Amino acid sequence: MWMRNRTSSSDFILLGLLVRSKATGFVFTVIFAIFVVAVMANLIMIFLIQVDSRLHTPMYFLLSQLSIMDSLFICNTVPKLLVDMVSKEKTISFVGCGIQIFLYLTMIGSEFFLLGLMAYDRYVAVCNPLRYPVLMNRKVCLLLAAGAWFGGSLDGFLLTPITMNVPYCSSRRINHFFCEIPAVLRLACADTSLYEALMYVCCVLMLLIPVSIISTSYSLILLAVHCMRSVEGRKKALTTCSSHLPVVSIFYGAAFYTYVLPQSFHTPEKDKVVSAFYTMVTPMLNPLIYSLRNKDVIGAFKRIFTRCSLSQKVVTSNA
Repeated sequence: MWMRNRTSSSDFILLGLLVRSKATGFVFTVIFAIFVVAVMANLIMIFLIQVDSRLHTPMYFLLSQLSIMDSLFICNTVPKLLVDMVSKEKTISFVGCGIQIFLYLTMIGSEFFLLGLMAYDRYVAVCNPLRYPVLMNRKVCLLLAAGAWFGGSLDGFLLTPITMNVPYCSSRRINHFFCEIPAVLRLACADTSLYEALMYVCCVLMLLIPVSIISTSYSLILLAVHCMRSVEGRKKALTTCSSHLPVVSIFYGAAFYTYVLPQSFHTPEKDKVVSAFYTMVTPMLNPLIYSLRNKDVIGAFKRIFTRCSLSQKVVTSNA
């Protein structure tokens, strides 16, 4: 069905992050470095959570899901951008564009819901610590993670076919570095106001539901912290939640700009900067924020490193 309006010249041309710039080499180096750091940091986070039994808790299980989403998110857009920056051919096929849109929508939608569920997890941990093992048992965690993935994929399955069946004009030049829906729709020959209204409603709902969960959870957490008599208890509760808030603010702020603000606030240059921020910088920052400010993760890394060092010494001595 998505192939309905594909012709022999149906490929799109991605103009890229920098349409005309002498700093392409420098920007390429920066983006490549961000990509490597983001992928390595997320893979290390997933590895630590899997192999260290002390991290086998609901919070770290959800965090491992976030790392998986961030890895897929950045791998969906950045490799193509890097190739385009060093290649004269900057085309992307009609099917490739559709796949990119679907994966992008699925990852961003799943992360919307997951960040809300992570806030709920912190609420249960702080406000109901005695019931926490029951309320957030393994089965519940699996269902919550599956729900986040399902919610994100639902957005992808709904909006991708509609986007790819819009009739497009002869100009196939997308003023962006990947197939983001607002940029693609600028090439449409037909009136897309109804579809844009539908997309607006979907995005508002996908923002409103998790933001409501986050706001409610943290309001109850702050109330519980205020009622605590122990200074150590307050400090521990606030430390537990402090890593989550910067991630939420960055991610939802960028999404709000892209999909909720009226078009009068948008320009292609601003859109590309904001998109670069949450498709590249956010996946890199998330594991760094959660690891550098988290004693459990740092402890797990030290234990794994020590174990590997001892194993290497044993192998060397036996040789």
